[in-house]
Amino acid sequence: MLTLRIPVLLALFAMLVACVTINVYFPAAAAQEAADLIIHRVYGTEGETESAPAPPMEPKSQREDVMTVAFVGMLDWLIRPATAAEPNIDVQSPAIQNITAAMGQRHGSLAPYYASGAVGMTRDGQILVRDLNAVPLRDRSRIQQLVADENRDRAALYAEIARANGHPEWESDIRATFARRWVANAPAGWWFQDAQGAWQKK
Repeated sequence: MLTLRIPVLLALFAMLVACVTINVYFPAAAAQEAADLIIHRVYGTEGETESAPAPPMEPKSQREDVMTVAFVGMLDWLIRPATAAEPNIDVQSPAIQNITAAMGQRHGSLAPYYASGAVGMTRDGQILVRDLNAVPLRDRSRIQQLVADENRDRAALYAEIARANGHPEWESDIRATFARRWVANAPAGWWFQDAQGAWQKK
């Protein structure tokens, strides 16, 4: 039985060698997690979400034979470089922290305008004055400056996350991820653009 299993394992191993390529793809799930972390910091809601409990571990089988253990060891040796090439999203650089802090300080001034519908979230991860009539005349130049400053920092944030992770080509993917997550994490009643650019109230 063991002699029959060896050729099968070797054949599987050969196929895996042929198939494994070290491609660095955009880690969408990690990007979403990183976006949520930053957005909660900006919104001042950090720590309000609960992570799902980890599923219980199943007991290890006591019947693993020597060949299976050796095969798993070879797979680990083969796949480890590919796994290492699948990066997480690092958002801990000083530049990212500084941008996030500035956005968090500004958010308190922007929040009433989100709530009133004067300002909405665009489909490209920025914000826009969507109803200037909802802003008192004396505050209009201020809100326009706040929006411009916020959009400048958001653009810098997306570019810096991509740069800090060694993949500037990810900037558009990071922007798209944030565009979705700003809306997903926003309170009910805020306005946002749908995929076609039409304004919707959450």
